Parts: sequence; C-alpha cells; structure tokens
Amino acid sequence: MLRRRRHALLVRPALDDDALHATLTELRPTLQSHGLGAGSSRPLWQPVAELLRDTGRDWDRRWHRMSVLAGGLPAAVSERWIAERPGDGDASVLRACVRSGRHSPAEGWAGVRDAERACLRAAEACPEDPTPWLALLDLMYRAAVPPRDAVPVWTEAVTRAPWHRGAYHRLLDYLSPRGHGSVVDMTDFARQGAARAPHGSPLALLPLAARVELVAHRQRQLPFGADGHWNEPGAGAEIEAALTDWFHTAAVPHAEAVADLNLLAFALVRAHRPTDAAPVFRRLGSHMTRHPWELLPDPERTFLYWRDRKGV
Repeated sequence: MLRRRRHALLVRPALDDDALHATLTELRPTLQSHGLGAGSSRPLWQPVAELLRDTGRDWDRRWHRMSVLAGGLPAAVSERWIAERPGDGDASVLRACVRSGRHSPAEGWAGVRDAERACLRAAEACPEDPTPWLALLDLMYRAAVPPRDAVPVWTEAVTRAPWHRGAYHRLLDYLSPRGHGSVVDMTDFARQGAARAPHGSPLALLPLAARVELVAHRQRQLPFGADGHWNEPGAGAEIEAALTDWFHTAAVPHAEAVADLNLLAFALVRAHRPTDAAPVFRRLGSHMTRHPWELLPDPERTFLYWRDRKGV
C-alpha cells in the first residue's frame, strides 16, 4: 500500500504551477521526437513565450518560471528564440537565466564574462524586471564571488521588487556556511529580513530556512546529533512567527508557497508538533519538495507518515 501511494507524490520543479508544468510537458515530447522541434508547425519557443507573456509583472512567479525553464529545457531553446526574435525582452532574460545557471568552472572566466554580459543585456532590455539581477546573483554564487560583492546585485533586484521571496532566499543561500558566508552572516540576514517584512509575507520563514541550513551544515560536519537545534527556545519562536505571520494569515499564495509549506512542515515535525503540522500537510496534499526532507534517511516515507498520520 505504501509503495503504491508513493507514486502519488508530486515532486517536481514546477511545484504547484500547473501552467509551467504543462509547458514543460508539452515541449519534452517535441524535443525528444523532433530534435529541438524539427518539423513542428510553430516555433519551439512559442509555448514558453506564451507562458511568460501570461505571467506579466508578477515578478515572484516570473523568477520561479524563468529559473525552472532555464533548468528544464535545452539551452538551444533560448538561443533559437533570441536568434529569431533578437529584440524580445523575455527571450533575453531567459537566455541570461540559462547561461548563469549552467555555467561550469571548466568554462573559466571567459564563460563567466559571457554569462555576465547576457545578464546585463537582459537587465537593459527589461529595466523594471528583477530577474536578470537574480540571474547575475546566481552566476556570482557559482563563481564563488565574495558576498560583499554580491550584495549590490541583490540590492538591484529588491529595489525593483521589495520583499521578493526568491531574492531573499537566494542571498540567504549565498550567506550560508554551505555557500560563501558564515552562520552569523546568514542568521543576522534572516532575522532582519523577517523582522522588516510586512505581515503575511513568506519572508516570515527566513529564520526557519536559516535554521535548516545550519542543521544541514552541522550534519555535514557531524552526521549525528545535529537535530538538537529544534529543541532550542529560538526554534519555537521562529516556528510561532512563521505560523502567525504567514501560515495563519489571508496572504495570497505565492509562486513558491509549496516550498515554504514543506519547510514549515519539516520544522514542525522535527520540533515534535504533529497537531500544528496537520493543517500544513493538508494544504500541501501531494506536493513534496526534496529540500529539506532530503536531510532525513527516508524522505518520502517520512513525509507520507506525517501527512497521513492525521488522515490528511
């Protein structure tokens, strides 16, 4: 029974964005059957263009969709789009996301500079959009640029979209001891971001995200005993803030709400609060993310156990 039900879990980069998932699903058979769309009745990039056009100025969702598309489609899709529509801003931004997200150290600094130019061209083409700056931040992370040089780029993004969930989480990863920062850098940033954010903002979960990063960092150093962090008084306060300032508010669901719900459910499980976890799992349904459950020995089994414990 458990084996059968495992297949019902939805663990996908698109999260609960069905339009994004449908676009990826539509394109994959075309890519496999026609070799980048040969013989197709319309340009290969057309479904992507339509999806991004419909996204509009929802910068939070635009970043989510751009980053998932950049990671899920061959780079040739964005290259063909920009070649056929050189003045298209969406094509320019997607190309920047692809180049920044797929840069590898083997390419050297020439590859970094090429990706950097793509990000800056996208920022010029779409001056109100924070996405090119987040693509540049992603590139800087991969190139191990010190945080002090990355913060001005992050500032460009949040100046265009204050309280942008993706921007805050990207810099949190940057400042993490698993990234290029330290425990103090990360925790201070998380606390300040949560304290300043408006009521109902998902940034209320930043301290929890930082605590998960700290647990992951400690597990890498000391495989056993890292979970004591969830018994600290500070952990309880962070969970209460996440529940009160976000989960129990009437906030409109954002693009990566599924990721935040998984984070909150994980924290509640590790803090031994099954009663509070039950409504979080009910809202999640079948949507599971690999992070942070991957920190546990059997992520899917654990998720299903706690989700179904209250008959969700």
